[in-house]
Amino acid sequence: MVTTRTATRLTDVCTFHGEGPFWDPVGGRLLLVDMLAGAVVQVHADRSTTRHPVDRIAAVIRSRASGGFVVGVERGFRFLDEHLHPVGDAITVFDDPTLRMNEGGCDPLGRFLCGAMAYDQTQGAGTLFRLDADHSVRPVLTDVTISNGLQWSADGRTAFYVDTPTRRIDAFDVDPGDGAFSNRRPFVSLPDSLDGNPDGLAIDADDGLWVALYGGSAVHHYDTAGVLQDVVQVPASHITACAFGGPDLDALFITTSLEGLEPDAEPDAGAVFTVDPGVRGAPLHTYAG
Repeated sequence: MVTTRTATRLTDVCTFHGEGPFWDPVGGRLLLVDMLAGAVVQVHADRSTTRHPVDRIAAVIRSRASGGFVVGVERGFRFLDEHLHPVGDAITVFDDPTLRMNEGGCDPLGRFLCGAMAYDQTQGAGTLFRLDADHSVRPVLTDVTISNGLQWSADGRTAFYVDTPTRRIDAFDVDPGDGAFSNRRPFVSLPDSLDGNPDGLAIDADDGLWVALYGGSAVHHYDTAGVLQDVVQVPASHITACAFGGPDLDALFITTSLEGLEPDAEPDAGAVFTVDPGVRGAPLHTYAG
């Protein structure tokens, strides 16, 4: 039986296009990006927020083993210190002004993967890139349209990936030696009758996947067989991503967007929401560089 849960608003409206919620275990804080505004947003214990400008685009953030953070920015990657201030020069991956980075995550070997897409969402124009610990960059997948959620199973042998227009969560076999992807196949295919398209992904301690439905006012939870187990209803339509957080990883944080909405149509759009998911999340991997 599918369980229905309802998320509640955690913050005031704090983003135009909120994305990529990330629990910083070192700082004990929730971070997210206001992607199209190029800022990282910190949520404080009192639910207030602070903005930290990063670049023209701030796509996704993860911790670095050496301290601080790595962020996908418009045309590549940037490093931030523990105070979320940019340090050093950006690593430029491409110069094409029609493209930008979008979403990603770190693999079990400590590499940071981030997918590029066309601003106008041209089909197949994007590439999923990998930033290795030595700061070299290489492509992992090509012919990508809107690269979104990316997670790995607890044993590291399966990667789950969303290219939004496919309306699927796909699975890949992962080589335990070099982390290479192979044997792509559908894991969950959303029915045509379901509102919304798959966006960001979170994974729980039981390898269950939680997918944000952009345009669908919900997050869906699928078990390891790809069977729907939970529906989290959210009082906003443009649900972009979700992540487990809190000291025990027992809260699910959900980001939302104002992009494409009429003014005042959804007064809570752009806020962060939260729900008790009934399970704990899996710890996220750290960038080794």
